[in-house]
Amino acid sequence: MTPSDATVLMDGTDVRRAVGRMAHEVLEKLGGTDRLVLIGIHRRGVDLAAMIGGAIASAEGETVPSGTLDITLYRDDLMAVGPRPLVGETKLPAGGVDDMKVVLVDDVLYTGRTARAALNELMDWGRPARILLCVLVDRGDRELPIQPDIVGREFPVLPNQRVDVLVPGLDQDLAVVLSAVERA
Repeated sequence: MTPSDATVLMDGTDVRRAVGRMAHEVLEKLGGTDRLVLIGIHRRGVDLAAMIGGAIASAEGETVPSGTLDITLYRDDLMAVGPRPLVGETKLPAGGVDDMKVVLVDDVLYTGRTARAALNELMDWGRPARILLCVLVDRGDRELPIQPDIVGREFPVLPNQRVDVLVPGLDQDLAVVLSAVERA
């Protein structure tokens, strides 16, 4: 269900169309599925990686190995999260990431801090041959010099606004929504 104060930027059809295009871009940039691994960043990046993997399987007839990263302990604002952060599971594909072409998948790229934390954690698990950053939404206004390799859509957003990706399983709808930032 979409929050009542939110503006829909992409509906489910738009998201599925973007994910299909992103899957084809992954294949084009990496020359197919050889040594390809999809790694979703918790939470919604995991669902998007699964969607991209499904689109690749449909196009190529091959299932791409996948995994998940929980970057909680790699965050540079861990103290702001609280004394007992909820840590999810990092799960690598059976063959690991050494010498693999890894596509890190996240929902929204904003400051670049999540992507930096994901790169730090990934490098602790091995040495990939190549890493691409794939995001559904690039909202701009980076704090770190990190740019995505594959983008579903770009939406320049004001600092007092937030972009949320809604996915089935965590939310009721598949959509991208824009809302005002709630001040504490």
